[in-house]
Order: sequence, then C-alpha cells, then structure tokens
Amino acid sequence: WASRPLVELLQWYLVLHFAGGGRLLDRIRKWYYNAAGFNKLGLMRDDTLYEDDDVKEALKRLPEHLYNERIFRIKRALDLSLKHQILPKDQWVKYEEDKHYLEPYLKEVIRERLEREAWNKK
Repeated sequence: WASRPLVELLQWYLVLHFAGGGRLLDRIRKWYYNAAGFNKLGLMRDDTLYEDDDVKEALKRLPEHLYNERIFRIKRALDLSLKHQILPKDQWVKYEEDKHYLEPYLKEVIRERLEREAWNKK
C-alpha cells in the first residue's frame, strides 16, 4: 500500500465506501487502529498527533483534567516503550472507546488561524 499513488488509494476508498463496503471499511479502520500499536501502549489517536503550532495551541486550551490524562498516557507509553513492554490486552484502548478529545479545540484553532490569515490578506 505504501507504494501506491494517493489517487489510487482514494479510488479504493471510494469503491469500498460507496459500493456497500461501509462495514468493510469500518473493519479495515479497526484493523489499522490495532495494527498501528499505539493503543497497546494505552495511547489514544490524539495523543499521537504531531505537535505543530495548531496542535500546541489546542493543547493549551484543553481542560486541565484532559491535559493531565494525556500527559499520564504519554508518560506511561514512554515507560512501557523503554521496557519493551505493552499493556495487558484488557487495558488496550479500544477503537470504539478512543475519543478524539483534542479535535474540537483543534478545529477552533484552525478556524481562527484561517480567519486571521484571510483578514491579513485584505
């Protein structure tokens, strides 16, 4: 898959999604989520985002308890990684339980940045 052009991957996505493959696509997402491995360290998807300026600003806006939970998960994952261990299977973050806790804050930051950029162009 890594060597396929992006256009071809998008075509596969559209075929799977619109040809009655919605459930198949969901199974592929779940498989990929588990294959990525971050959930085996107790991390959520948003814990793995590259911290560009938008993400850093969104992190500043997180409520304290969400920020502290994120830091705990990251520190635990680093510790497990250094020990070459993973969590017991019953403690893995499940696909259905992975909340995109940073997404609303990130969307707001991006919207504000785009608005600022548009204003500065005038």
